[in-house]
Amino acid sequence: MYRRPRQRLWLHFLLLLATLCTTTLVGAHMQYNFSHNLPFFDIERLTGVFEMGLGSPAVFATGLPFSLTLLTILMAHELGHYLACVYYGVDATLPYFLPSPVPVTGTFGAFIRIRSAIREKKILFDIGIAGPLAGFVFLLPALGVGLAFSKVLPGINSQGSIHMSVPALQWLAERLIFPGVSPGDIYLHPVARAAWVGMFATAMNLLPAGQLDGGHVVYALLDRRQTWVTNLFLIALVPMGQYWWVWWMWGAIIFFFARKHPPVYDTTPVGESRVKLGLVALVIFVLCFSLVPINE
Repeated sequence: MYRRPRQRLWLHFLLLLATLCTTTLVGAHMQYNFSHNLPFFDIERLTGVFEMGLGSPAVFATGLPFSLTLLTILMAHELGHYLACVYYGVDATLPYFLPSPVPVTGTFGAFIRIRSAIREKKILFDIGIAGPLAGFVFLLPALGVGLAFSKVLPGINSQGSIHMSVPALQWLAERLIFPGVSPGDIYLHPVARAAWVGMFATAMNLLPAGQLDGGHVVYALLDRRQTWVTNLFLIALVPMGQYWWVWWMWGAIIFFFARKHPPVYDTTPVGESRVKLGLVALVIFVLCFSLVPINE
């Protein structure tokens, strides 16, 4: 009889706490620059701001709006997967959060590990799509609130060391809140930056390849024909990498570690309602995707 391994709650909590610290430091940097009308990311000022955040609890606390918003979006995404697993009796771990010194986000994201087989395509579909849908539900209000606190500063997004893209969802929201204002003149509040990271994570997870969330959804809809979709996507990454070199790195990771989807021996169609939900996921992917998410 299969016995589920014990959850190492201390490890999940420790990683979450470490990620809260790193993302809050990044958020403090963002808030300092936002308050002083400095570029969102300036490598020359980065070290000094981090030292302020570490040395002053008050400055550190200014990063909480960014970090708590971002961790809420990521947590919603992973709990979407986890609760779907619980519903279907699939053994899965609680979310593992990954802290990071990367100064744009402070985290490499989060993941759960599924430890038992998935025997039906409808279960695979529901688990795969639950994360992106749950994360999207939380990033939408975060984007709206963040844009409400944002401000117009002519030419601000052409300054600094790193420039972030404007996904279609953000562009539409900006047209509603800042009609007639160029996206290059809108200085995003840190809460809106957290929503941007949420959009980026959603788009990356919905890529229709291998063992990503999008790959699970495509496999459930197309069965083993999903292999062709993955291979076509990997081929498409070659020209895409000319615009953003990270696509080449991402393609290599998928090719060597996540290209082949574990088989699900079930020939039952997932049903029309799930096909429609798959189309909803496609719309979310298009709204959140950027060919060049970060430009140096």
